[in-house]
Amino acid sequence: MQSLLKQIKACTRCEKELALGPRPIVNAHSENKIIIIGQAPGSVVHKSGIPWDDQSGKNLRDWMGIDKATFYNEEKIALMPMGFCYPGMGKSGDLPPIKRCAPLWHPPILSQLKKLSIRLLIGTYAQEYYLPETKKMTLTARVKNFESYLPDYFVLPHPSPRNNIWQKKHPWFVQEVLPVLKKRIHGILAEP
Repeated sequence: MQSLLKQIKACTRCEKELALGPRPIVNAHSENKIIIIGQAPGSVVHKSGIPWDDQSGKNLRDWMGIDKATFYNEEKIALMPMGFCYPGMGKSGDLPPIKRCAPLWHPPILSQLKKLSIRLLIGTYAQEYYLPETKKMTLTARVKNFESYLPDYFVLPHPSPRNNIWQKKHPWFVQEVLPVLKKRIHGILAEP
């Protein structure tokens, strides 16, 4: 795994498309039981080099009911985005993840995660890639029906503060989805 991660972090395939240049962000270990598959690093994460090192990461940890030390324990949780580098800024926020990364790097990473119990699919890009049969569904419909993707996948909206409006419109998310997520995460982390 270390050799693969070193290869990924040295990747420059999309250099010409990246305004801030390549800086692939990923954490994984062959012992991981949980993998979080997100969108792409934002500008804050691009600067720090630490996945989910922003308010979205804090919100995600709160949703999961875990602390920062557990979240960043490489042997417990893998952190892998759909696009490994910051894609740049668009008219209404960050650009979509570059589509080359997932088909190129996800299979070799996932093939080494023999103990994997669950994949958290954060946002539309990850959900449509791993659950292609749901492409015609809205993110809200997928999240509302989260139990139908268990035990292998847990679908979640992006934990960005921009999604606070979505959460206010859908109080069932906090009441029904997050308790199940926390229970599942704590159960997996407690396994020997």
